[in-house]
Amino acid sequence: MSTEGELADALGRGELAVCEDARLAASAPRVDVLFDASTAVESAPGNIECAISAGKHIVMMNAEADALFGPWFWQLAQARGVAYTSSDGDQPAVIARLAEELRFYGLELAMVGNIKGFLDRYTDPVKIRPEAAKRGLDPQMCSSYTDGTKLCVEMSIVANALGGSVAQPGMRGPAMAEATDLFERFPLAELWSPGAPPVVDYILGSRPKGGVYAVGYTEDAYQRRMLDWFPPEVGPGPFYVLTRPYHLIHLETMRTVLEVGRTGRSLIAPRFGLRTEVVCYAKRPLAVGECLDGPGGFASYGLIENRADGSATGLPIVLSNGVRLRRAIARDERIGWDDIELSTVAPGALEGLRKASEITR
Repeated sequence: MSTEGELADALGRGELAVCEDARLAASAPRVDVLFDASTAVESAPGNIECAISAGKHIVMMNAEADALFGPWFWQLAQARGVAYTSSDGDQPAVIARLAEELRFYGLELAMVGNIKGFLDRYTDPVKIRPEAAKRGLDPQMCSSYTDGTKLCVEMSIVANALGGSVAQPGMRGPAMAEATDLFERFPLAELWSPGAPPVVDYILGSRPKGGVYAVGYTEDAYQRRMLDWFPPEVGPGPFYVLTRPYHLIHLETMRTVLEVGRTGRSLIAPRFGLRTEVVCYAKRPLAVGECLDGPGGFASYGLIENRADGSATGLPIVLSNGVRLRRAIARDERIGWDDIELSTVAPGALEGLRKASEITR
């Protein structure tokens, strides 16, 4: 569909309408909820701003744009009286539900995290091609899952929504057999103290595979006595862990769309601003004049950093596609704004980042 009239006619007939221009769909009168399941970053600011201005609720499964521009989108939605939320079924929203459950039970939220199956920082679309083919995935997308970039993007969304922070760039991510081993592998009492924001992290190679976890804390004597009735795997106290062994994207996504359309409730939104960002690090030695190729490419991987620790000086990996280097970069070296030709970054994306960066809490 290329015109408003064609789109209106198709919707009136109950047909699936495909639009080359996303803004045409975003502003359609009969659309209540815009669901972004792309990985498009450069066009996201214009598309989402258009939809919110037209009074549409936003459900985001575009994690890259959500992590970078989310606070600005959230502010626009608040001003317009519509909902802005990440989609259920993917790890950020599933973690948010688990965190909400812990808090409902009266526990303080000490840590939240993803359960990662495998990690290879230096994989690329060629190395990962057999695995991508087996799973029916785009090789570069699959590479971004395996090199940890997507993990960091998702946990950045969580940190920005829950007010969390990371203990170190890229998180700690200890390997373990069971999620309950985290009481031994994380020095929880050193990483977190009562009243502090939650720590955002992950565990590697653990069961339940494909799951998420949240660690709560309580010193309440009654709570601890009651929790002692449960198997010791829940925790020795005062820290306790809950896990969820699955995230069902193709099923739970539709629940988010329904909830947002009916209630206008945001399940998970970046209420705390850009607490974190995911910054480029070189996968291999990079030459002057070389162009980066975005998340999951051959040039770089992304590590989550606390913005308060200076990550604003680092180049967000979701903006790195096509960006040209001004100097040589060593393997595993951090890539900053001063290392690139700024003119090679999409102007609309830069403006979206500027607006998101201005929103603090």
